[in-house]
Amino acid sequence: MFKASAIVLLVGAALATVGSLTLTGSASTKSETSVGLGAAGSYVVLAGAGVTNTGPTTLNGDIGTFPTTSESGTGSLTINGANHAGDAVTQQAKNDLVTAYNSAAGEGPTSPIAADLAGLTLTPGVYNSASALGLSGTLTLNGQGNPDAVFVFQAASSLTTASGSSVSLTNGAQACHVFWQIGSSATIGTGSAFRGTVLALTSITLTTGATVEGRVLARNGAVTLDTNTITAPSCTTSSAPPTTSAAATTTATTTTTTSTVTATVAKTPAQVAAAKQAAAKKAAAKKAAAKKAAAKKAATTVVIKAPPLAKAPHTLRPKPPVTKFGITG
Repeated sequence: MFKASAIVLLVGAALATVGSLTLTGSASTKSETSVGLGAAGSYVVLAGAGVTNTGPTTLNGDIGTFPTTSESGTGSLTINGANHAGDAVTQQAKNDLVTAYNSAAGEGPTSPIAADLAGLTLTPGVYNSASALGLSGTLTLNGQGNPDAVFVFQAASSLTTASGSSVSLTNGAQACHVFWQIGSSATIGTGSAFRGTVLALTSITLTTGATVEGRVLARNGAVTLDTNTITAPSCTTSSAPPTTSAAATTTATTTTTTSTVTATVAKTPAQVAAAKQAAAKKAAAKKAAAKKAAAKKAATTVVIKAPPLAKAPHTLRPKPPVTKFGITG
């Protein structure tokens, strides 16, 4: 009995230690996937029951609302995007938002998460709260060097962040891959620096000075703004891994050379006939040029003949006298 109790205490202490440092969600299974937003992806504000703004707010992305199309306070809005209001584009975006919300709600397997996320460092995964989620300080999301790392947070009810709270991204984590599926409404506190796409079933409220790198997308309720800046997140994708072995590199080079030779030899009958015709034309042109050059040379050559040499007259010379010698005894 003592040994069993000791084991339980040790396991409990180990879990408490891990919880205070870094929590690893379902990253070990690598089953979480980025939530597809469809037409809603270009929106930084999308509502179902209208948009209300107070103060100078900057939206770096599109805005729209449907089926309630009312928008108030737009005079102090700076929209670096399109105000689609309740047009056909917004209606399609709302349909895609429903799909995205359901997709995020169905991500798994999940890891249970504390009601207050402050002080936690989380690795990629799907984190689930059976009730509400809160953030009273800083939450750190560690991408572990993977720019495609995905973080999904599921809350059965609300999300509330305190004034001055923040979400920090490290080691390659990107706001474009962070999703907050909220079962009711979300409130981002004064001066908060929030990151990720909020998919709320009901309404979303950004209090004074809150900033969001991501999106605030409310399915059925309104979106309320107050001197905020919301920027659609940019996303850097991972590059394909380079070939590491020398053997593989050599093989690739050889294959390329072989393909080039094969392509050169294999000609169609039409190509062969065309090549022969071109060669014949070239030979005929060369022969005609040689003949023309020879004719030109013959026309310009002057032949000079030397006069015949005069023959010298033949002179007869007298024969010398013959002297006879006698022989005496």
